[in-house]
Amino acid sequence: MMKSGMNLTLLALAALPLVSTWAQDPHAGHGGGPAPADARDPHAYSGGFTLDEGPYALPGPRQLRLADEHLFGGVLVDRLERVDAGAGHHWAYDTRAWIGRDYHRAVLKAEGDIEAGRLEESSTELLWSRALSSFWNTEFGVRYDTGHGPDQGWLALGVSGLAPYWFEVDATAYLGEQGQTALALEAEYELLLTQRLVLQPRVELSAYGKDDGARGQGRGLSELVAGARLRYEIDRQFAPYVGLEWAAALGNTADMVRAEGESTQEGRWVAGVRFWF
Repeated sequence: MMKSGMNLTLLALAALPLVSTWAQDPHAGHGGGPAPADARDPHAYSGGFTLDEGPYALPGPRQLRLADEHLFGGVLVDRLERVDAGAGHHWAYDTRAWIGRDYHRAVLKAEGDIEAGRLEESSTELLWSRALSSFWNTEFGVRYDTGHGPDQGWLALGVSGLAPYWFEVDATAYLGEQGQTALALEAEYELLLTQRLVLQPRVELSAYGKDDGARGQGRGLSELVAGARLRYEIDRQFAPYVGLEWAAALGNTADMVRAEGESTQEGRWVAGVRFWF
């Protein structure tokens, strides 16, 4: 016990010079204190040189630009396929194109069905997309539908992006003519079986705010489409695929389909290509 008390006393005596020094200059021993008289201004990091003046200036227009100052664009044909439902077949497409910068861009989405060489129905959206966070975008614009019943225009507002666990999600609310409202939700996931073989499950759900018999839109949940496509990426920009899909009409929409003497459920095989540039 006496030895322990003696050690503490020695440590206290050894620390006295350090405490005295710190009291006179709190920055002593920590690299602080006033800067030398000949120190360079820390804000003048370029030494007076700029992009336009000095020995390192490049001729012509400005040479260095940040990534979000460039204009980018792309086209993705996500689905271009033949759909075989047993009783017959048709062609379907789902594509999007965009142009803009990192935070703001214009987006064009188009999907539809072609039967007997004629456009049977289609949906086209022109949207303005703005980055909401690192993985999510907000989208606002217009949509125009043709095909089943009279043509219809919509205002669109939605979000799209990458959810946790790498699910790609697209959710959009619509306001149409005569106060009709709608909600569309799409989700898909890419499972890499190998470096080139990719399995892509996909689910699509739609709902409407009120009945519209002329267009086959029933109030509430309207249609569910679920399926999976297996593609082989010959390269990252071109991939043929095959798949199986199941579609079902729901709620009041199913009642309208039955009234027309048609089936409310349908299984179909698909085969097509996916490419982008």
